[in-house]
Parts: sequence; C-alpha cells; structure tokens
Amino acid sequence: MLELFIAFSAGLLSFLSPCVLPLIPGYISYISGSSLNELVERKNINLIPIIFFTLGFSIVFIIFGAAATYIGKLLLNNSNELRIFAGLIIIIFSLQILGIINISFLNYEKRIHSDKNIGVFGPVLVGFAFGFGWTPCIGPILGSILALASTEDNINRGILLLFFYSMGLAIPFILSGYLLQKFLVVSKNIKKKMNIIVKTGGILLLATGLLILTNKLQALGFYLLRYLPFLQNIG
Repeated sequence: MLELFIAFSAGLLSFLSPCVLPLIPGYISYISGSSLNELVERKNINLIPIIFFTLGFSIVFIIFGAAATYIGKLLLNNSNELRIFAGLIIIIFSLQILGIINISFLNYEKRIHSDKNIGVFGPVLVGFAFGFGWTPCIGPILGSILALASTEDNINRGILLLFFYSMGLAIPFILSGYLLQKFLVVSKNIKKKMNIIVKTGGILLLATGLLILTNKLQALGFYLLRYLPFLQNIG
C-alpha cells in the first residue's frame, strides 16, 4: 500500500537526517561495547546488540502509532475534520523540513547517555532511550507518520504503519553495523548530498499532506494497485 511505502521512506529519511546519521558509528560502538577502531578491524561484528537496539526504538514508535490511531478512532465522528487536520500538520512538518518555516521547538533534541556497562538487555533500553530522546529531533518526520496513523480506521493499521517506519530506520542501521567500514566511507559522501536528501524527503511529505488534505491519497493508492497489482500482497 502507498501509506506503507511512505512510512518506510520516512524511516529511511530519519536515518539519513543530520541529527541521526553522524551519530550512528558512536551508537554502534557504544552498544557493542568496543571502540570504533576495534570494530573497524574486526571481520565479523556481533549484530545481536544492534538488532536489540533497533527493537527497542521500534517498540517505542509502534506504541506511538497505536496511540495515534486509538485517538483518531475516538474522534471518528469528526473523521473529515481529522483528515484535514492531519493533512495540515503534515504540510507544516514538511515545510519545516524544507526550511521554508522554522518552528524552534521542532529543532530541540534530548540525548540520553550513560557511562555504565549496558549488559545483555542494555541495547533494548538504549533503544528505548533513542526512541524517546531523539523523537523531537526527527519530530517533523515521525510526526507526519503519526498524523497519517491517526487517520487509519483500526489500531492494527496504525501499528503496521509505524512498523514500516521503524523498519525504514532499523534496516539501514543494522546494515551499517554489518558493513561498518563501508558505511564510514559512504556516510561521508551522503553528508555532501544531505541537503538534497532532506529536501527530497520534505517534498515527499508535502505531497502526502496535500493528498490527505484533498482526500486524494486513497485514490492514488487505488490507481497504483490497478497498474501494480503485486502491491495488493503488501499490508
């Protein structure tokens, strides 16, 4: 479905955002319990802590999605107004990403650090902290997907939407740990094109907001299913 593609793309954009991408090597080092130099020299990196870390923030985001859909269901009698409100919110967030407007509190971030040994289940807890601590930083992107989740007709759809968002963030995170040496090289090149990536993501979200506002998102989804029938097996 179109919404799932948008959610996954938003997760990928969150991973590539200026306040997440540069910190990936540090997080991989921290949750792995080894220095970055040690990890680079290894042929095989233990991916279990990294997977647990992504599990932690995925749980947080999925809970957010379920809550957004639940609240949306409570307002079901005003579903048309909710759709318009969600569309406007996504448009505002997209304009923030594009740099057209600047809402200061959306640029706020709270980082959670610890110097203690995080242990076996530590990566999940650090993932929780990442999910809550970095939510303001990726707020415009995540907020857009939560606004989209609020328009879904059942909680399972909201959970699925945020699951795809989480996968868009988690999959490249895990791959960056597995291919750490290449990631360090590629991330330098990505930083040079960061502005283009962010603007492209902002345009995608702006288009989504306009489609929701004009009640055309489902129509576009049906159009895609007509010409790409294999998409019916997704979601």
